[in-house]
Amino acid sequence: MDAGGFSPGDGWLVVIDAQAIFADPQTSPWGSPMWAGTVRRIRAAVEAYAGRVVFTRFVADARPRGSWVGYYREWPFAQVPDDDPLYALVPEFAGVVADGAPVITAPTFGKWPALAEIVGSTPRLTLAGVATDCCVLSTALAAADAGATVHVASALCAGSTQDNHDRALAAMALYGPQITIELDRPGSRG
Repeated sequence: MDAGGFSPGDGWLVVIDAQAIFADPQTSPWGSPMWAGTVRRIRAAVEAYAGRVVFTRFVADARPRGSWVGYYREWPFAQVPDDDPLYALVPEFAGVVADGAPVITAPTFGKWPALAEIVGSTPRLTLAGVATDCCVLSTALAAADAGATVHVASALCAGSTQDNHDRALAAMALYGPQITIELDRPGSRG
């Protein structure tokens, strides 16, 4: 299995927001219909990058400010404590976290600069996770802007819809060479 463009020795795999709230459209309106086809490939990449994997979690801010007030007015179901089962990492990664993989929890879409505290200020990153068109995009742009070399493995990402996934990949591709995109290859799905 291609580990996502960079070899594992080259840097870090960042698994963005692999949480119940984003994994199942039956559980949450934010659930990605693409997630079920992605999780097995992410798991293989996690194994390839063993010891150099960081997970992130999006959680609601207990006291939202500014534009987040309107955001949670529109999405009140998500205004729950960060220990609510909605914000739990999916079970497929529980063992990796139990073995000591770091987890960044933040009430923001992007996880930079907290990510930099673990991986360094100018790392090589391979991004995976959900949603391509929100938290992956936000993390990629901020990391690249700070000087990180970012690779987005599209087969390891799940968008809110296929169209939104494709649009997010196209937007991130505009940031080349700081951000590179590995597009799905024939036969790479599933």
